[in-house]
Order: sequence, then C-alpha cells, then structure tokens
Amino acid sequence: MTTSKKRFIAGAVCPACSEGDKIQMWDVDGVPHRECVACGYADTLNEQGQSVPKELGTRVNKNAAKPADPKVQGVQFFPNPKLKKPDA
Repeated sequence: MTTSKKRFIAGAVCPACSEGDKIQMWDVDGVPHRECVACGYADTLNEQGQSVPKELGTRVNKNAAKPADPKVQGVQFFPNPKLKKPDA
C-alpha cells in the first residue's frame, strides 16, 4: 500500500461546510482522497475528479429508527360547539 503525503489544495472549498483552503488531498495506491480539516468531511475521488459515494443508502444499510419517547403524548383537539360560525 503506497500512501502519498497529505497536502493542502489552494482555493479548494469544502462541499460540506463551504470553508475555503481547508481541504487536504493524498493518494492511496493511486486513488485520490480528500478531507476537510475544519469539519471532518472526507471522500474518495474517481478518475475524473468527481466524488465517489461510499455506499448508496438503502433500507437495508440505514440505521434503525429510534423508538418513540414514552414521555411524549399525542394531543387531540376537538372543536368547541359553542363557537359555531353563523349560517350565511
């Protein structure tokens, strides 16, 4: 595994936090990687320099939904019959 030295890219803007001049780039076995030192955003680039998603989100690989908070209760409002609008 060959890893190149990390270097800052002048004028690069982070796609996550929009900070300028905070992007580091390096190569691992000829595959370019980048990381923002301000927010921690990191990704891998393809041959054209486009970001490669780590894995597409599916119902299988997403985190399970959080269970409902038992302290929270639903509220139902009923119309007040004394506040009827006059018939037009």
